[in-house]
Amino acid sequence: MTLNFENHPCFSDKARHTYGRVHLPVAPKCNIQCNYCNRKYDCANESRPGVTSAVLSPHQAMAYLKYVFEEMPNISVVGIAGPGDPFANAERTMETMRLVREEYPDMILCLATNGLNLRPYVDEVAELNVSHVTVTVNAVDPEIGSKIYAWARYKKKMYRPEDGAKILLEQQLEAIQALKEKGVTVKVNTIIMPGINEDHIEDVAVKMSEMGVDVLNCMSYYPTIGSAFEDMTPPSPQMVNEVRSKAGEYVSLMHHCARCRADAVGMLGEGTSSAMMEKLREARSLPRNAPIKIESDVSSRPYIAATSMEGMLVNQHLGEADFIYIFGQKDGQVEFVETRRTPPAGGGMDRWSDLADILYDCSTILVNGIGPSPTKVFREKGIAVLEVEGMIEEAARALYEGTSLNHLIKRSQTVCGQACSGTATGCG
Repeated sequence: MTLNFENHPCFSDKARHTYGRVHLPVAPKCNIQCNYCNRKYDCANESRPGVTSAVLSPHQAMAYLKYVFEEMPNISVVGIAGPGDPFANAERTMETMRLVREEYPDMILCLATNGLNLRPYVDEVAELNVSHVTVTVNAVDPEIGSKIYAWARYKKKMYRPEDGAKILLEQQLEAIQALKEKGVTVKVNTIIMPGINEDHIEDVAVKMSEMGVDVLNCMSYYPTIGSAFEDMTPPSPQMVNEVRSKAGEYVSLMHHCARCRADAVGMLGEGTSSAMMEKLREARSLPRNAPIKIESDVSSRPYIAATSMEGMLVNQHLGEADFIYIFGQKDGQVEFVETRRTPPAGGGMDRWSDLADILYDCSTILVNGIGPSPTKVFREKGIAVLEVEGMIEEAARALYEGTSLNHLIKRSQTVCGQACSGTATGCG
């Protein structure tokens, strides 16, 4: 295997002017909620992590990748960076990496993750010769971390800010140490958030230096509508320079980050072409090849469906959903089963009838918003419709146990404070 690590545009300032990268959006779920993040799919005008025009299965991603290589021979890196977290979708992520390595043995592979569930997969990551892993570490003090993260889900248990930030940091440090022991290049992303961690990033740099991290990328906070930090003022250029100057005394810095989308393709700094976006969407309609098998029980409708942007919260209008999350119950515990793609828009009532058929084994669909037409169709086909907001698992557990859902019933105001038309075009 003859990998040329100098051709990685994110790690080499020289390479970024010649070589490009492609991100495969195969990881929809996320296992933490960052207060600066609001992931919104299919928003072509936004260039930031967590955004993609489609979510692909591993086999769909391979078909798309073939087209990318045909059109862009200067692509030197294949990466997975979301739109959720690669290791909140570990099976999809690792299957994709295996397929890429088998088909393109000389290709550079890389990953970008929050690190919460990375440690169990470090050995295979190294075996697949994944050369570079980026871990976002915003704090090395759980007290500061608790101001950044709303919750974390680890080993099927939800943790609120204080405990979640502590567990996240512990797992990040263990994973980074294991990666360095395996000889994997590690880059750490740290987001500069004024009033939260700007005076703490020097401590992050010290700790990362002690652990042998190769590169630190101090990124300016990017305001995101709908996030808890949407009103936070971004750091001034002076603050960014001061933070980087202090951090640079301990570890090498990256200065040319392009804040890539989860479906980024091409050279850094260049927007994704409309042709590439169209090919990405076309790949979504290809056969999945290896769908996840569902273990059905004696009930004819044992599952609960939900619309969600990350697989944790009921936070998406049905008309904007490209896929539906399916949950079931096993041994008294609510667990994620699979995602199912929604029919393409434009089909009128037939679209909702087709979706109801896709959800044939679901007794209920949880939505954050829905129009009268799909509501009518679902109810006629025996699927209960509930407009709620909050954790999917909490709502599903209440349904399975027959307890009250009143505290989760959706309020009339939307996240953006405006009435939602449900046109499936995204927020302006």
